[in-house]
Amino acid sequence: MSDEETFDASAPNVIDLRGVSKTYGRGEAEVRALDRIDLTIRRGEFTAVMGPSGSGKSTAMNIIGCLDQPTAGSYRFNGVEVGRLDRKQRALLRRHYIGFVFQGFNLLARTSAVENVELPLIYRGLRQSERRPLALKALERVGLAGRAGHTPSELSGGQQQRVAIARAIVTDPAVLLADEPTGNLDTRTSEEIMDLLVDLNTSKGITVLMVTHEPEMAGYARRVVEFLDGRIASDSAVLEAA
Repeated sequence: MSDEETFDASAPNVIDLRGVSKTYGRGEAEVRALDRIDLTIRRGEFTAVMGPSGSGKSTAMNIIGCLDQPTAGSYRFNGVEVGRLDRKQRALLRRHYIGFVFQGFNLLARTSAVENVELPLIYRGLRQSERRPLALKALERVGLAGRAGHTPSELSGGQQQRVAIARAIVTDPAVLLADEPTGNLDTRTSEEIMDLLVDLNTSKGITVLMVTHEPEMAGYARRVVEFLDGRIASDSAVLEAA
């Protein structure tokens, strides 16, 4: 794989895990974090992933995000077998196709909002004259057009998470992986962030895969997958309120 065009953007299943296992350690110290799971995420879905600590959900997300590799099984992204990619190719996959949002925002403290959003574009090798308009557009998309020059300390928690989301979508990713995106926010701000994720999913067609411990936040998704002891315990559609 030499560039982003290698992937089949028309493939209906953007994520396809088949018989995926992940073990750590050996012998009596072996821990099976994932045990032969099958999981398919179709293009344009909004899926919430739930489960207690140690259930395997974070391991699955790390594999999907190409931050880790399975011990066994197959992972196909946009129809391409990820296990056949080398480290550089997996990095290209992350850079071109996946956006990440974390509970802790992970913003650079002394850097302005627009400069934080520009970071993924720097990794792509874009010049500042190319990066800045894209970053400003992403900030406008999340409702922070007037906060481009503010540092994280000058922003509320909700605004910082919006900056983090703008940074995740500035590359126009196929998939947005959100790990407890409302974990550090109050109820009202959490609802605002979830409304934003829903809008990005419905209006831009971004596939959203979100880890959460909160049933109220999972209710914003259209599908909930629950992990338990390294396996998928349930997989169901979310019933819309009448």
